[in-house]
Amino acid sequence: MPTDTSSVSGEIVCVTGAGGFIASWLVKLLLEKGYTVRGTVRNPDDPKNGHLKELEGGKERLTLHKVDLFDIASIKAALHGCHGVFHTASPVTDNPEEMVEPAVKGTKNVIIAAAEAKVRRVVFTSSIGTVYMDPNTSRDALVDESFWSDLEYCKNTKNWYCYGKTVAEQAAWDVAKERGVDLVVVNPVLVIGPLLQPTINASTIHILKYLTGSAKTYVNATQAYVHVRDVALAHILVYETPSASGRFICAESSLHRGELVEILAKFFPEYPIPTKCSDEKNPRVKPYIFSNQKLKDLGLEFTPVKQCLYDTVKNLQENGHLPVPPKQKDSY
Repeated sequence: MPTDTSSVSGEIVCVTGAGGFIASWLVKLLLEKGYTVRGTVRNPDDPKNGHLKELEGGKERLTLHKVDLFDIASIKAALHGCHGVFHTASPVTDNPEEMVEPAVKGTKNVIIAAAEAKVRRVVFTSSIGTVYMDPNTSRDALVDESFWSDLEYCKNTKNWYCYGKTVAEQAAWDVAKERGVDLVVVNPVLVIGPLLQPTINASTIHILKYLTGSAKTYVNATQAYVHVRDVALAHILVYETPSASGRFICAESSLHRGELVEILAKFFPEYPIPTKCSDEKNPRVKPYIFSNQKLKDLGLEFTPVKQCLYDTVKNLQENGHLPVPPKQKDSY
């Protein structure tokens, strides 16, 4: 990708939770474009953040800052002098105590600090979980950015991740309006693709379990996927496009688990990929149809889901998270 650094040289942006899966890619692409990046992490000296310093431009234009999202003074110090903020840091858990308050309070603190720093724009990483979790959302409807998850339904089904993300996104919009902050939100579906960080994250385990033999069957369910690089690019696109506003669903396409295991088996037949569905009585569940038109209109070209899956598995092999069996096919 050609790098045009002329327009952004000297522009300082902050990425919260910089060591995470999406955030690491965001830091990588921002550095490639010529931005000066401040990454917030819990501990700058933790070896698991070491990969950030190795990124191209990292030694020259990346600094890591110790920030506690509950401590607004630490956030203000990191944001002082920044032109923009990418707030990606968020707990990923189904424990309500660990999910809801940190997600909401951290988000409010970042936006309050951003208002004080007079940043140009805040881009907030939300989730598709804030969009479609509603018993009335039809699988025949085209789900776009106007849809919101139903908090009571999230509570009743104990889906604390979607509950926490929805409350946090609503809080972000409220505080941004109150403080006069220009906020844009990206709502990714399940994010897969190559890891830059050394540890495996939840969305990668979703794929890995079908290759290791730990999943003997697949469930009668669907999931929408998107490539991690596309998610990082989406964040930069909505930051750099003055007319971008509101929410942006970031999704390539949805697959039934049966289709997922078929694709994996085609590329990687050497692994013990399950062939049976755990629910043989009911017809295959239909996937939700998510609109990605807003991001396409900004020029984002999504990586096809088959390529996303291939890239994920090859990366797991290269990083030693998945043994490479003999007679491995080598081309996509």
